[in-house]
Amino acid sequence: MQITAMPTKFARMTKTKKISLGMVAAGAAVMAGTVVSAPAASAATPAQSSGSVHNWINQSLEIMRAKGIPGSYDGIYRNLMRESSGNPNAINNWDSNAAKGIPSKGLLQVIDPTFKTYHVSGTSTNIYDPVANITAACNYAAHRYGSIDNVNSAY
Repeated sequence: MQITAMPTKFARMTKTKKISLGMVAAGAAVMAGTVVSAPAASAATPAQSSGSVHNWINQSLEIMRAKGIPGSYDGIYRNLMRESSGNPNAINNWDSNAAKGIPSKGLLQVIDPTFKTYHVSGTSTNIYDPVANITAACNYAAHRYGSIDNVNSAY
C-alpha cells in the first residue's frame, strides 16, 4: 500500500516515527563514538586501521607532505564526509561504476583501478584501509584537479 492511500493523519504519524527512529539511531551512533554510513553503503572487506577520521586524515597528511602531495585537512574532511560519512567500509553498489563492476569503496569512494594507479608507497594495498584510501584519493585529485581542496563534488 502506498503512503498516499493511507489516511492523512496515519501517514503523517508513520513519517514522523521513521524520522524519529532515524534520529535516535544517528544519535546513538554519535554517542557511541561511531559514524553512521550513508544508507546505501555496506561493509565488504573491513578496514585494517583502527582510529578515527581525525587520526586517519592527519596520518595521510603526514605521508602526503613527505611525498609532495598537496591537500589540507579541511579539503579531505569535506570530501570524505560527503563521500562516505566517515565510514571506511563504505561501498557504492548503485552508481555507473558499480554497474560496470567496479564500485567505489572506502572513505573517499575510490574505484579499484584508480586506487591501484594512484596508490602511495608506504601505505596499505587494502583499498578499505583509511590512510591508504585517503592518500591514494588525494594523489589522484592532485593529478586531476591540482589538489583534493579543489574537489567540491563527486570526482
